[in-house]
Amino acid sequence: MNILITGACGGLGKELIKKLSTDKKNFIIATDIFEQNDFKSENIIYYQLDVSKYEEWEFLIQKIEAKYPIDVLINLAGIIIPSYITNYKKEDIDKQIDINCKGIIYGSTIIVKYMKERKKGHIINVSSLAGVAPIPGISLYSTSKFAVRGFSLAIAQELKPYNINVSVICPDAIKTPMLDLQKDYKEAALTFSNFRYLTPEEVSDIIIKKAIKKKKLEILIPWYRGILAKISNLFPSLINFLLPILNKIGEYNQKKYKV
Repeated sequence: MNILITGACGGLGKELIKKLSTDKKNFIIATDIFEQNDFKSENIIYYQLDVSKYEEWEFLIQKIEAKYPIDVLINLAGIIIPSYITNYKKEDIDKQIDINCKGIIYGSTIIVKYMKERKKGHIINVSSLAGVAPIPGISLYSTSKFAVRGFSLAIAQELKPYNINVSVICPDAIKTPMLDLQKDYKEAALTFSNFRYLTPEEVSDIIIKKAIKKKKLEILIPWYRGILAKISNLFPSLINFLLPILNKIGEYNQKKYKV
């Protein structure tokens, strides 16, 4: 199985590739924006890719498809810049929408043309629980992840006739450099509102078991926080009640995380 993964050099990307590459039937095409990488396995090949550039996606997929027809695309690449709307900078808006949202749409749009011809394929997009319930303080990130989730659920129906599966992963905070980045931003307090953080190991296991193997459409991690997010989204007025409580928990956990 040929698997293309973006955001390969991130905490989740590295762990997922490590697990997938142990099965020698898998051939991993790892991509990230960095020129250098430390992938050494014989069944991993690395390419530099800026997911926000349509022409780079087009060139790379054409090149890969000529030799390694892609069975699974896993869109992991993403960034977060915590901020309140009163402090938005144009470059921060553009960067988060271009990478988190347009990057996934670009890759999916180009690769699906090849999958459609073969009448098989699987697209796995990583959203977030911030794409299930809106999170103040990281509203741009939340916006981009809502878009990813909506896009994924919509194209899943469009691609059914061509035997192409779509999965969208919505995890809570994962203990990666992205979480470390948020520890000094008061705007990101709600990110820390759970009593534990997911690990790249457990999330990658779930992606393999529930997305790649079972081809489940939507995966909320952990399920109980996912249910809370869905209820909050279904009844927006609940947020007025829950927000002060979750914010206090988040502020407390954020201080502990800094230590």
